[in-house]
Amino acid sequence: MPESTAAATGDTAPAPFTTEDYRARMARAADSAAEAGLAGVLVAPGPDLVYLTGYQPTAITERLTVLVIAPGQEPVLVVPTLEAPDAEKAAGAAALTLRDWTDGKDPYAVTAPLLDASGRFGVSDNAWAMHLLGLQQALPGTSYVSLTEALPMLRAVKDAHELARIEAAGAAADQAYGEILKVRFAGRKETEVAADLAALLLRFGHSQVDFTVVGSGPNGANPHHEAGDRTIERGDMVVLDFGGLKHGYGSDTTRTVHVGEPTAEERAVHDLVREAQQAGFEAVRTGAACQDVDRAARKVITDAGYGEYFIHRTGHGIGVTTHEPPYMIEGEERPVVPGMCFSIEPGVYLPGRFGVRIEDIVTLTPEDTGRRFNNTPREMAIVE
Repeated sequence: MPESTAAATGDTAPAPFTTEDYRARMARAADSAAEAGLAGVLVAPGPDLVYLTGYQPTAITERLTVLVIAPGQEPVLVVPTLEAPDAEKAAGAAALTLRDWTDGKDPYAVTAPLLDASGRFGVSDNAWAMHLLGLQQALPGTSYVSLTEALPMLRAVKDAHELARIEAAGAAADQAYGEILKVRFAGRKETEVAADLAALLLRFGHSQVDFTVVGSGPNGANPHHEAGDRTIERGDMVVLDFGGLKHGYGSDTTRTVHVGEPTAEERAVHDLVREAQQAGFEAVRTGAACQDVDRAARKVITDAGYGEYFIHRTGHGIGVTTHEPPYMIEGEERPVVPGMCFSIEPGVYLPGRFGVRIEDIVTLTPEDTGRRFNNTPREMAIVE
C-alpha cells in the first residue's frame, strides 16, 4: 500500500507470508489429498495457487501453468519458460521444484511424468478445460474431481496471520460504510453511489473492489442487483452490499439504509432481518454445523411469515476470495470450527417493493464464541 494511503487509514501492512508458511500449506494439501483418497492435487493459476505458493502470473493465458502436489513427493510448479523468472520470485518458490517448458514443446508431456498414470486428482475449479483435456489425453487412465468437491476445506480454516488480514479488510469496509452515510442519496443514480463506495474501499486500503451492490426501492428485492441508472428517491429502502480484497483477503458487508423516514412496515421488516442476523450469529459455537447457522436465521424469518421471501443461503466462506467454502446452508453438516470465516447475511426480498439484507463476516474463536469482523450499527440508518 502506498505510504500516503497507509497514513490516511492508520493501517500498517502485515508482515508478508514466508516460504515456511507456503511449505506448510502445500504439506497440508498433500496430507488432505491422501486422506481423501486422491493421488494428488493440480492447482491452476488463481486463488488456490496464490494461497499455496504466493505466485500469481501476470497474465493467465493458454500456456499451461500448474502446481502438482502429491503425497510423498516435493511439489512441482510447471510454468512456461518465459514466465519462470516471475515464478522464481514468489515467496513459496523455495518450497517447491520449478519445471519450465518452452514454446513448441508439449506441456502435457512435461507434466505427465509427475502424475500417477492411474490416479484420481483434485483440480482447481477454475482450471481451463483445454488443459484438463490435454492431461487426460496424455494420461487416459487418470480421473479428476473439482477441489471444491474433493477438498472443500482446503482454505477454510485461517491462521492468526490470515485472521488479522480479514479483520483489517472488515474494518476498512466499516470505514467505507461510515463515510457513505454522509453522501447524498436522493436524486442520484445507483451507479453514482456505487462509484462512491468503490472509491471509499480503495481510499481505506483495498487493492481490489469486487462488488458494490446498490439496490434502491424495488431493485433491492433482487439480492444480486447490479447498480443501474435508476434515480434514488426519497422513501426508498437501499441495500448496500460491497467488498473486495485488502492485503490479499476479502471483505463483504451489507447494510440497508432508508432515504428519509421509513414506513412502519419497512421498519418492521428491517428489525426482523436484524433479529434473524443476530440469531445466526448466536448459533456460531463449537459443535454447531454450518446448517445450524442457516436454520437459526431462517427460523426467525419463517416464523414471522416471510420465509418465502428469504431466497438464498445464509452465508458463505471468505478468504483469498470473497466467496468460498464453507457455506451456511441447509444440508451442510460440516461442523463450524475455530478459524473458519464466513458471512451471516439473511434477507427479505419483497418483489416490486423493496429488500432488506444485513451482513457481517464472522469467525468462531478458540474460546467458543462468535466474533464479528464488521461492527457498524445494524440498526436502520436514515440518509438524505
